[in-house]
Order: sequence, then C-alpha cells, then structure tokens
Amino acid sequence: MQINHSLQIQDLKPQIEQLFEYSGQKILTIKDTWKPENGTPVFTVAGQYTTRGWTEWTQGFQFGSAILQFDATGDEQFLDIGRKNTIEKMAPHVTHIGVHDHGFNNVSTYGNLRRLMREKVIPWDDNEMHFYEIALKASAAVQASRWTKIKDGTGYIASFNGPHSLFSDTIRSLRVLAVGHTLGAVLMGEGDIAFNLLDRLVQHSQTTAKYNVYYGEGRDAYDIRGRVVHESIFNTNDGNFRCPSTQQGYSPFTTWTRGLAWIITGYAEQLEFFDTLSETDLEPYGGYAEAIAHMRKAAEATADFYIENTAQDGIPYWDTGAPGLVELGDYLTAHSDPYNDYEPVDSSAAAIAAQGLIRLGNYHKKHGKAEAGSTYYQAGLTVANTLFAKPYLSTSDTHQGLLLHSVYHRPNGWDYVPEGKKIPCGEASMWGDYHARELALLLLREIEEKPYLTFF
Repeated sequence: MQINHSLQIQDLKPQIEQLFEYSGQKILTIKDTWKPENGTPVFTVAGQYTTRGWTEWTQGFQFGSAILQFDATGDEQFLDIGRKNTIEKMAPHVTHIGVHDHGFNNVSTYGNLRRLMREKVIPWDDNEMHFYEIALKASAAVQASRWTKIKDGTGYIASFNGPHSLFSDTIRSLRVLAVGHTLGAVLMGEGDIAFNLLDRLVQHSQTTAKYNVYYGEGRDAYDIRGRVVHESIFNTNDGNFRCPSTQQGYSPFTTWTRGLAWIITGYAEQLEFFDTLSETDLEPYGGYAEAIAHMRKAAEATADFYIENTAQDGIPYWDTGAPGLVELGDYLTAHSDPYNDYEPVDSSAAAIAAQGLIRLGNYHKKHGKAEAGSTYYQAGLTVANTLFAKPYLSTSDTHQGLLLHSVYHRPNGWDYVPEGKKIPCGEASMWGDYHARELALLLLREIEEKPYLTFF
C-alpha cells in the first residue's frame, strides 16, 4: 500500500462525523426490522441483514455498535438500545462453552458499558457495575476453560471446531481474559485448582505467535515473514503440532487477510494492556521485556506484511493467494477494485487492521520508536481515509450495512453475488460495521482529546 504520510488525523473528522450519521440510521433500521427469533444478523444479502447459523458470534457486535454510537454522539437512545439488549439477550453468551468468541460478544457489550461507567460518561451505579463485572468474570473463565494442552506443557484456547484447532481470530478474543484478570477472576477446576487467567492468556498468545505467524526463518517452503495461517492443527493425543489449515482462507499456505487483521490488532491491543501490568504480574514470565517479546515480533511482522501485500489505498483482497488475483495484473500498484470480475476485497479486514496499525504506531511512539510508530500510524490513517468514503462507506437509506464490500466465507460460497457480477461485492457484515465504528471512535476520541479508547 501507499502510505499517506501527510494525512493528519484532523483531516478525517468530517468523514467520521458523516460515518456516525449514517451509522445511527442503520442501527435504528435494523432495530425496527430485525426479528430476534431469526437469530443474529451476520451479513447482508442485497442490502438486508440475514443470519447464518454457524455460531452466534456477531450478536455482541450488533448491540455493541449501539453503545459505540452513543459514545461517539451522546444520543441516549443508542445507549438504551445497547444496554437493554445486553441485559435481555447477552446472558447465554457469557456461559457459552462451545465457542472461542467471548471477547467479541461480551467485551463489545458488557465491557463497553463498564468502560463508559468507569469513564463517568454514564452515571455510576454499584449494582449495574457489579452486573457487568460478574458477566465479564464468568465469560473470561468460560473462555479459558476451552483449553488444549500441547507437548511443551503449554496450550491454547481451542476454536469452536474442536480441541485440535487453534484459530488466529482468538487472539483478539483474549481481551476478555485480560479484563477478567484485572477483576481478580480465576478459572476453578477439579479439586478446587485455580487456573490463572493471565497465565492462559500468555500461553495462548505465545502458541499463536509460534504456530500461526511466520517470520521468514525457514519453517517451511512457504515461510514468508508476516504471513498468517488461519488455523493450526494439533494431535490432541500427544500434543504435537501437525499442520497449518484454514476454514475461510484459500489455502493453508496463503494468507486470509481477515485472519491477518485479527493478529495485527489482537497483539497491538495486548501490548497496550501489558503496559499497565505490574512487575509482580509479569515476574512469572521473565519480566516485561520477555513477556511481550513474542507479541511485538508478531505484531510488527504481520503489520509489515499487510502494508506490503495490500492495494495502494490500504484495502486488501480477501486472501493474498486467491487464484484470480493473477488476472488483475500488478494489483498492488493500483487502488483496490471491489467491482472486478475475479476476486473480492474484504473491507472488514481493512477496518480491523487499521485499528491495529494505529495502536501499534502509538505503542512504538510511546516506547521511543518514533519512525516505526509514524509509519504504522500513518498506514492506519491511510486505510481509514479510504474506508470512510465511497465506495466503502454505505450512504444508501435502503442498505442496512455501513461498510460495503465485506466478505464472510468465500470458500463456502456464502457471500451474495449481485446480478450481473461475477464475485461478491456491495455487501456488509456485522463485524465489519462494528469495527468501522470502533476505528472511527478511536480516532474521534483522539481528535476531541478524550480518553484513549481501550478495552481495559
């Protein structure tokens, strides 16, 4: 991609304000038309949100979007939507033992409400705060219970595919373990053994960095620095790593760009969180420098890979090895083309990655790496500048999505292909819309000199 080094964050304010104007309209439209008995809205078909019964991993994004809208605009009707639906509909997600998505669902709802109360944006209420915190503690423990031990004695949080499966997505869901740890929660096991949530967070983080991220160190014939595999497979009988895999990417030896984005942002957020931990917290992991070394290495490698393997305007195609890309010629020297005939872009990957690039840039600036920090930060602004305008920002009153040209599951053929087109385009996803709002809110708070947006 071509990083715009002259772009200033203040330049984005009109676009951000416009985004939240359209965002509010779309949240209200979904509220008025969606039937809860249909499940959770996942992605749009011809502009209307539909569901997909794989796992209910997007409901927290649905109601979390309303909370972010309130945060950005102060319009209390959106706080009411987010708070009411969190109370009435999110409880099953807190104790859901079958998924790895607790950080998505519960930090986006209970966590955002807790954050707003701690920031005194909404009035303090002891009972309400206890409610949010017990939900987050329980969610953290349940997430930590999906544990698979591997041969070196460490382990990882297993994906919903089963105990053999380590997803890259889960690195961002680790934030629920981080919140749980700060609240003093533990996972209780047989014989009243208490499992430390920070320990499981660190182990999962290290395992993901070791097996799901590549560093150009000769691991295999396709070991390119910063490449990410969606899934790693382990033999659960002996704990050995068996092979790379993917569910939503083109192949185990190419990079599904939304998985890449989860890694960038997940590690960037954890670096910010680890800056807040005490020496006592970090002593079991060799101190601060040793504890975060793998996070920084993974974040930098994947951020660099994103910058090097994305179209000029910062929007990636859905997989860096998708076979149709060859038909696009030297597509990395051109702006992204969501209407081409060969391979879709994924704007949701861009929205996720942009936040990670900005956070990683801020982290480097804080730690005395001004040049690297500026590069990552400006890359994030460049992506945001593209996303917050046409053809990616949805300005139509009849389209329920906010961020267009998102892709859900290309290999399964789940994405809608409009009449007259050869590939999916023009549609939105609940996670893409949420992360566009979260990215916009992160930037808006900086512009307005409000507290820095974090999950903790």
